[in-house]
Amino acid sequence: MTWSVYGSYLVIVLLVVIAPGPDTMVTLKNSLAAGWRGGLMSVIGIFSGNVVQGSAAALGLGAVIAHSQPLFLTLRWVGAAYLCYLGFQALRGAWRGNYGGLDDVKQAKSSGFRRWREGFLSNVTNPKVLVLYLSVLPQFLNPATTTVFDALVLAYTVAVLGGIWLLLMLLFVHRVRLWLQRRKVRRSLDALTGTALIGFGAALVAES
Repeated sequence: MTWSVYGSYLVIVLLVVIAPGPDTMVTLKNSLAAGWRGGLMSVIGIFSGNVVQGSAAALGLGAVIAHSQPLFLTLRWVGAAYLCYLGFQALRGAWRGNYGGLDDVKQAKSSGFRRWREGFLSNVTNPKVLVLYLSVLPQFLNPATTTVFDALVLAYTVAVLGGIWLLLMLLFVHRVRLWLQRRKVRRSLDALTGTALIGFGAALVAES
């Protein structure tokens, strides 16, 4: 794999990771609910999910899942249900409107694993991520010369760039945290992220 090929791959991956999706909404939801640490744990969870799916695709397991219709459909329904669950959580928070400070350290510490789990599960149960790996990676691999190492490098590039993009978004949210502490703003953002997550879940089910 040459640097020119890898450079072309980077351009495509950058366009993919900056597009808003479930990972973006989960990170935003948890950074609003549990501050910097909650958002960071979500990013780490999403990164872990990307590593798992990327490894599966690079090692050939992803193709087995994608071509097993019952397994793929189960993964799709589980992923859609989980996104809808997270969306309803955000909408419930917007409806109640009972918010503490964004810098509530006690709350953030007590919910760290929960935020990681939500990030990890929202990513690893999303079959669209696996399909992305299986459709994009082969375009940049030469069967005659490619090694497993090359495939893993391409797969992990998605995880790294995705994680960096989410961290940048998290830094922005942290910078404007005082504005985000306003109850009206929090309710609006929770309503927006909740609706978006449910929409992503519904779209996942509706796709053929």
